[in-house]
Amino acid sequence: MEELQLLEQRYNNEEIDLYYGDETQISEEGYVPYGWQFKDENISIKSANGKRINCFGMITRDNQFEFATTYETINSDFVIEKVDAFSKRIKRHTVIVLDNAKVHQSKKLKAMQTIWAKRQLFIFYLPPYSPHLNIIERLWKEMKARWIQVKDYENDDQLFYTTYLILNTIGKDLRINFKKKIITI
Repeated sequence: MEELQLLEQRYNNEEIDLYYGDETQISEEGYVPYGWQFKDENISIKSANGKRINCFGMITRDNQFEFATTYETINSDFVIEKVDAFSKRIKRHTVIVLDNAKVHQSKKLKAMQTIWAKRQLFIFYLPPYSPHLNIIERLWKEMKARWIQVKDYENDDQLFYTTYLILNTIGKDLRINFKKKIITI
């Protein structure tokens, strides 16, 4: 996508800040994308169907990370509140890349874009069905598949404590080496 490549180029030239944003959910149900076992081996992962924590996050390719969590469902008002607070702290022209989820496309959020533009914050929407262009998806996968361990799912207190530790460590001790080149569609 040409427009995103231009934003990436401006980011690489240090003309703008470029964040990729999205939501994720961590729940007691666990995260098991795939697995295998020997024929006679019995493997189980203890999990519960219950509590969950939702996170809205934004990250740059240099691992500058902003996040907010809630036990409630993330709605447009939540995203607006967090992006608005962020817009008051930025130091220069900043773009947030978002997908086309309903919480990102609400009338309220679109109305806020005029106010944010005055603060030098702009929203860029990805084309539909292009999660591969949103680098925060890679962060969420690392968090769920590698950084949160199976033992952390044993109870909600441990799971949420670990989740908060991870979220607060991203960009410091925990980093992802995002390639500077973006995937084109």
